[in-house]
Amino acid sequence: MAKTAPEGLITALDIGSSKVSAMIAQKGDGGELIVLGTGQRESRGVKRGYIADAAATEVAVREAVEQAERIAGMNIENVWVSFSAGGLVSDVASIEFELGGHRVEQSDIDALLQAGRDSIDPAGRMVLHAQPALYTLDGLTGVKRPLGLHADRLGVHIHVVAADGSPVRNLGLCVANAHLEVKSIIASPVATGMACLSDEERELGVALVELGAGITNVSLFAGGMLVGLMSIPIGAQDITDDIASAFGTRRAQAERMKCVHGSANASPRDNHEMIDVAPISAEDDAHDGTRITKAQLIAVIRQRLDHLIGEVGKALAELKFEGPVGRQVVLTGGGAELKGIADYAQQALGRSVRIGRPRGLTALPEAHAGPAFATLAGLAFYAAADPVDLRALSGKQQLVHRPKGFALFRRLIAAARANY
Repeated sequence: MAKTAPEGLITALDIGSSKVSAMIAQKGDGGELIVLGTGQRESRGVKRGYIADAAATEVAVREAVEQAERIAGMNIENVWVSFSAGGLVSDVASIEFELGGHRVEQSDIDALLQAGRDSIDPAGRMVLHAQPALYTLDGLTGVKRPLGLHADRLGVHIHVVAADGSPVRNLGLCVANAHLEVKSIIASPVATGMACLSDEERELGVALVELGAGITNVSLFAGGMLVGLMSIPIGAQDITDDIASAFGTRRAQAERMKCVHGSANASPRDNHEMIDVAPISAEDDAHDGTRITKAQLIAVIRQRLDHLIGEVGKALAELKFEGPVGRQVVLTGGGAELKGIADYAQQALGRSVRIGRPRGLTALPEAHAGPAFATLAGLAFYAAADPVDLRALSGKQQLVHRPKGFALFRRLIAAARANY
């Protein structure tokens, strides 16, 4: 009989276009995260990150969580959920107060954060994150703990991520219908960055490219925070569909062909390696099929990849990912498991590219240790960190100064919204 979850237990739930996965983790005595149970089910109700069939998504959520519960031997009641659909907007807003040279007290910091909360106007979107990133003292940036220091001016950079409200509400509704409480809905790039990027990478500058099944998120980190984000409505499932269409086979076999024989890079011997392909009408993959060369398969894969990575390159340029800080790209997500994709992307983008895998979790099963599960692991890290969120602040404070950057932030949000 499953026991009730102990205090401090974390359950992460990643609802994607190809799979719904769950993870139950517990903080160890040394602060490490220990994985107690995982679960996974095929996602049938999500398209391009959006809920398209609430009933099917609810079933997948319930079954994935129940599988994790059986392995962990306990029942859970609440979850931290990822949101990866397009339409996410990320920006950094800055506000500043005059202090007159006195020491920074906790009341000053509280007033500053309250001002930041009151200043946020996402132009009709739902705010997923509103977190103080770094403080400034008299223009000096990168201050983590201003308490007790003297300053004429105290400021803070606020990292804000917003999304269209309806898709977020639909996601929360599916989880609630599965009899689970939503602790928080986390933007996928925020979680994924915590799982597969080092602190130094986030500080120096890195681009994180999440190759999901139905959508590709391109996010830029610098100065220790997420500073830019764009979504591309193309993913690894499009490669599978291209294979199925090109060779007249079912999606299930096309996916196997991609995973077993597929590659992002071609070689001369690919013309001599043959692959059996069963037609859509065949009941058994082993009969009544045709044969193609591996070279033909790779040609179809490369055609879609050329388009996708080309769009990634455009997104990086639009995010101003260039110069000395624009050299490192990390690929993650299920699409990053394609053979040779790091080398291919490195040549296509002209930048150093590596595959991002979840790290830092104890007892993580090998089946869930690949890039396809980076977001799931990141949700657990985010929940364990439990960062300050300005949305939780309440009450109003009398403000003397209008926050700097407020009007600019509103214009940035409005412009980003117009582009989607």
